[in-house]
Amino acid sequence: MSILLATLTAGMLGACGDDGRSAVPTAVPTGSDGAPLTRITFVNKDGDEIDLLVEVADTPEERARGLMFRESLPEEQGMLFVFEQEGQTSFWMKDTQVPLSIAFIEGEGDVVDIQDMEPLSEELHGPAEPYLYAVEVNQGWFAENGIGVGSGVRVARTTPVTVTPG
Repeated sequence: MSILLATLTAGMLGACGDDGRSAVPTAVPTGSDGAPLTRITFVNKDGDEIDLLVEVADTPEERARGLMFRESLPEEQGMLFVFEQEGQTSFWMKDTQVPLSIAFIEGEGDVVDIQDMEPLSEELHGPAEPYLYAVEVNQGWFAENGIGVGSGVRVARTTPVTVTPG
């Protein structure tokens, strides 16, 4: 199963309907920084699709900050870390107050490792093999949803639009 990275980098596009009406964005769920959330879908061990809304951290600055300094994380939300190339960078929980679980995902969209991380810990967390993406969620979310090593994930960023008279 492949992660559709091209959809992550697509910006907001203005459009016109066939009848000449303009399309304007409707309310899109946003993260703590006001950025639109992206829906990712995991396929668990039973073949069920489990959706998660994530903030995307795809710059060095966003990846470095991650979920630091937050006091909570909504139940069905997380953060997707997108790297330029596969590697084995480690994560830690320094200045992160919420207990998290992290899934490491290789370039084709398969989970290669999942680890639990304790708040404010400087213990390093990384998988034994290279990965291109990582997803952080509230601790236990992966286990509760039957997601483990070998589960697939796909990403699709859509911007809902409503057509209004123009």
